[in-house]
Amino acid sequence: MQEDFLHYLWKHKKFDVSNIKTTDNESIHVLSVGQHNLNAGPDFFNAQLKIDHQLWAGNVEVHIKSSDWFLHNHELDKAYDNVILHVVWEHDTDVFRKNNSKIPTLELKSYVSKLALNNYEKLFAKSGKWINCEHDFSSVNNFEMSNWLERLYLERLERKSEDINTLLMTSQNDWEAVLFKMLVKNFGLKVNGEAFLSLANNIDFSIIRKTLTNNTTLESLLFGQAGLLEQDIEDPYYLELVKEYEFLKQKFSLSNKNVTPIQFFRLRPPNFPTIRLSQLATLYHQNQNLFSKIIEINTLIGFYDLFSVSTSLFWESHYTFGKSSKKSKKVITKAFVNLLLINTIIPLKFSYAKFKGHNIDDSIVSLIESIASEKNSIIEKFNSLKLVSTSALQSQGLLQLKNEYCNKNKCLQCAIGSSLLHSN
Repeated sequence: MQEDFLHYLWKHKKFDVSNIKTTDNESIHVLSVGQHNLNAGPDFFNAQLKIDHQLWAGNVEVHIKSSDWFLHNHELDKAYDNVILHVVWEHDTDVFRKNNSKIPTLELKSYVSKLALNNYEKLFAKSGKWINCEHDFSSVNNFEMSNWLERLYLERLERKSEDINTLLMTSQNDWEAVLFKMLVKNFGLKVNGEAFLSLANNIDFSIIRKTLTNNTTLESLLFGQAGLLEQDIEDPYYLELVKEYEFLKQKFSLSNKNVTPIQFFRLRPPNFPTIRLSQLATLYHQNQNLFSKIIEINTLIGFYDLFSVSTSLFWESHYTFGKSSKKSKKVITKAFVNLLLINTIIPLKFSYAKFKGHNIDDSIVSLIESIASEKNSIIEKFNSLKLVSTSALQSQGLLQLKNEYCNKNKCLQCAIGSSLLHSN
C-alpha cells in the first residue's frame, strides 16, 4: 500500500462516500475534498466537511496508519493545527492537535471495494513488466485512450514551451533568433543536434540577417563556424568559402572555439552536416522573414511547400568537400519536414500563441494529427500492446506517457491507470 493510492482515493472519491463515518461513529459528508498539496504541509488544503452535522473547513492529512502522524512529528508542527480529518488506511491510534483536541479519523479500508484493491495490487505488481499496465493496456476504451493522448500531447507542448521561453530570454525576446536556434539544432538531428546548437549560440542572429541575402556568404558563415573550413583542399568553391569566412571573422569578430565538433560517423550521406547546413542556408536565403511565414501557415501542404528547398549547386555533386559524387538534387524530404514540425515548428507556434494570449489548441491538434506517426522502439512497443499510434499526435502523447508517467510509476495520475483501477 502506498500513500499515493490513498491520495488518489480521497481526491477522486474512489470509495463508498454515501455512508462513511469516523472511527468514533460520527457521520461524514464530503462537500469538498480540498486542494491537493504536493509541497510541505497537510496533503489537502481547504477541504469542507460535515462531521456529525457540524460544518468544518480546513485541511486533510493522509497516512497509511494513524500512528504515522507521530512518526512524522505532526503533533509538534503548528502547520497541522488546522487538520479537520485524518484519512488513513488502518487506524491504530488516536491523534491530537497541539492543544490536545482529538482529530476525527476516517479508516478507508472499510469503504474501498475489494475489486479496486485487487486492481491496484495487480497494477503495481513487480514482475519485470515494460510498463505496469502491460497486460491490460489493450483493454482500455479507444475513446478514453484518444482523449488522454491528446491531453498528454498538450502537456508535452507546455513542457517544451518552458524551454522556448528560456531561449527567448537569452535571445532578447527575438522570436526569429529563437526559431533559428531551434531549427539549427533540429537540422543536426540526434547525432549533431547539440553541436549544431552550439554553432547557433556562437552566431548572433543579427549576423544571419546581414548575410542571408547572399547564399554563398551565408554558407561560408555556417561552415566556418562549424569548423568545416579548416582542411587543406584545393577546390575553387571551398577556397571561396574560406576566403569569405576569413573576411566575416574579421568583420564580426567571430570565433568557433566553443563550438562542439561536428560528426559524420553513423550518418547516411543525405544527413551529412554539410548537406543539412547547405539546405539551412538556402532556406534562410529564400525566406528572409521565415518566422512570420511559419506563424501564418497552418496546413501540412503549406509547410511542405515552404521547406521544399535544396542545397547550393556545389552539393548536388558532393557530400563532403574533398570528394565528388553522382549528381543529384538534394531537396529536404517530407519526412524531414515532419520532424521539424514535431520538434520545432509546432512547439514554437504553440509558445508564440501563449505569448500573445491566444488559444490555438484546435489548429495545433489538427496540424499534428495530419502528420504520420513517428517510428521508434517506444511507439512500436505500445503498438504491439494495442494499435494506438496512427498520427504524430498519438506518438508524441505516447512518448509523454512513457517518460513522464510509466517510467515514474505515476499510474494514479494517469487516465489509463485510473480506468484500469476501476475496471470489472
